[in-house]
Amino acid sequence: MPIFRAMLDWLRPGNRVTLSFRVHPRIACEVLPLIDKLLADDPDGETYRCAIAFWRHTLRPPLTVYRGDGSTCRIDGPLQTAGRTYFPLGGLIETPGVTAHLTPFEAHALDMRIRDAIEHVIRAWTAEHGLYDLPPADPHLDRRTADREAISQIARWADQHRREGSDHA
Repeated sequence: MPIFRAMLDWLRPGNRVTLSFRVHPRIACEVLPLIDKLLADDPDGETYRCAIAFWRHTLRPPLTVYRGDGSTCRIDGPLQTAGRTYFPLGGLIETPGVTAHLTPFEAHALDMRIRDAIEHVIRAWTAEHGLYDLPPADPHLDRRTADREAISQIARWADQHRREGSDHA
């Protein structure tokens, strides 16, 4: 019974765990802001944790993960130098009916191919939506105002699609 009670205590809202760790100061200045974001008990913290949840299940540190609706391609690091070229240590493809490990050369070639496709799609989208005609936007935004506007836009979209009887709302 004590184990069960301890598990309930762990899950009880409001309980907190104290974490402590030792790290080189050079590393600390880089990771502490990330740790603060990961530990936030709010939707942002949940999003950060979900974005890297798969890290716990990988043996190598992922350099990037490309996700489709049913397929995933993971490129694994750390990068290794070979003259003036850098190669990942490998990769993994998961698609319906296939799970395949990639050699460093296959992972590098597929990574370059996916990056080229992404670049093409971004540039096509930019042209299609007339974004080249707009002045550059400030990449920084006022979260409170921008989030409020985004949530309002989503609510209007959902309301409109509900009224139209769409399957997507």
